Amino acid sequence: MPILDILRFPDPRLNKVARPVTVVDSRIKALVADMLETMYDAEGIGLAATQIDVHERVIVIDVSEERDRPLVLINPELEWSSSERVKGDEGCLSVPGIYDGVERAASIRVSALDGDGHTRTIEAEGLLAVCVQHEMDHLMGKVFVEYLSPLKRNRIKTKLLKQQKEARG
Repeated sequence: MPILDILRFPDPRLNKVARPVTVVDSRIKALVADMLETMYDAEGIGLAATQIDVHERVIVIDVSEERDRPLVLINPELEWSSSERVKGDEGCLSVPGIYDGVERAASIRVSALDGDGHTRTIEAEGLLAVCVQHEMDHLMGKVFVEYLSPLKRNRIKTKLLKQQKEARG
């Protein structure tokens, strides 16, 4: 299972809308395994297929302390979200080293296929709810910095482009 390259903001491929998965077959199962390995290697808690330039509705998450409870959501659909909102600092593997406040629903209910293609419904609150919403945004072509002011977003873009240029030498 290879570690996959994670796209970095402001890469325009991060703004592509992902298409639904039509069948959970061996290709999707291999994708999920690669995504989990990539997420764990990068020390993240969530990864959407969009972030690795695969534009299909696949998310992997693990918010457990032990990093041993992976959650796979294929074709996730938000069924319900609470009116109560929480604002917390979010980070993103596609926006390394940047954290800022984003307001999200405090609790959600999502239906999706699991890694074996079975329908499941999860109810989430706290960090898991935030993470699911963050990753679902990626499937819609939205990066968390797009919730920030244009000034903050442009500063982040400039900083990351400079880092990428320096990394290339």
